[in-house]
Amino acid sequence: MNALNPAPLIRLSGIVAGYAGQPVLDGVDLVLDPGERMVLLGANGAGKSTLLHVITGFIPASAGTVEAFGAVRRSEADFRAVRLRAGLVFQDADDQLFCPTVIEDVAFGPLNLGQSRDEAYETARATLRSLGLEPLADRITHRLSGGEKRLVSIAAVLAMKPEVLLLDEPTVGLDPDAYARLGEILAALPQAMIIVAHDAHFMASLATCALLLKDGRGHRGSIHQHPHHHSHAHVHFEHDVEGAMALGHVGHDS
Repeated sequence: MNALNPAPLIRLSGIVAGYAGQPVLDGVDLVLDPGERMVLLGANGAGKSTLLHVITGFIPASAGTVEAFGAVRRSEADFRAVRLRAGLVFQDADDQLFCPTVIEDVAFGPLNLGQSRDEAYETARATLRSLGLEPLADRITHRLSGGEKRLVSIAAVLAMKPEVLLLDEPTVGLDPDAYARLGEILAALPQAMIIVAHDAHFMASLATCALLLKDGRGHRGSIHQHPHHHSHAHVHFEHDVEGAMALGHVGHDS
C-alpha cells in the first residue's frame, strides 16, 4: 500500500466465533481503514460485542483470519500487541473502572505501558483536561454518575493513545448532558472507530460506514446524507439484505 491507499488498520476474513460450540459469527468479513468510523448494526444477539472481542483477542475465532496493524494475529502475545493499539470501551463502565479514584483509573494504562508514576499521572491529567473532565480527577470512581463513568472509561482508553477505538454501546444510560458531551468528544477525535450503537441520531452524526450483522454474516454499507424537508442519513448496503432497512436505517431530523 502507498500513501494514497494506506493499508487497512483492521481486516477480518471469514471469522467464525461463538459460544458452547454454537457460532454467532459465521464467516464475517470486515475492513476498517484509517479515519473511518464504522457503526455495527444488528439485532440483539447478532454478535456485535462478540466481534469487538474477537478483534482484541478476548474471544478466539474458531476459523478465519484476524489481521490488525499490518500483521496476522493468532497468539495471546499477538493480541496483547493489538490491545495496546486498539482501545476497547466496554458496554458496562463498571467492567473497566476498578481503581479508587478517577486519576488512578486513567493513569493505570500509561503505568502499564512503562511510564513512571509521575509521567503516568501527568498523561492522565492531560487526557482528562483535553476532554474537559479534569474536575473529576480526584473523585471516587464508584460515586460517579453513569454518564461520568462512561466518559472516564473513554478517557482511560485514550490515555493509552490508541490508533483505533472500539466502543460497545457508548450511549447506553447517558443523561442528555453526558450524551451531548460524548458526541462532542468522539467527533473531535482523529482515531478510526468501530461503534456498536442503536441510537439513530448518534450514528448519523458520527458514522462514515456501516456493517450489518445478520444470520452470522456481515453486510457492508455506506452512509449518505439526503436533503429532504429534513436532513436524513441513510445506510446503503452493497447487496440487498432482507430486513436491513429495519435494522440499518439511520436517520434524524435537523
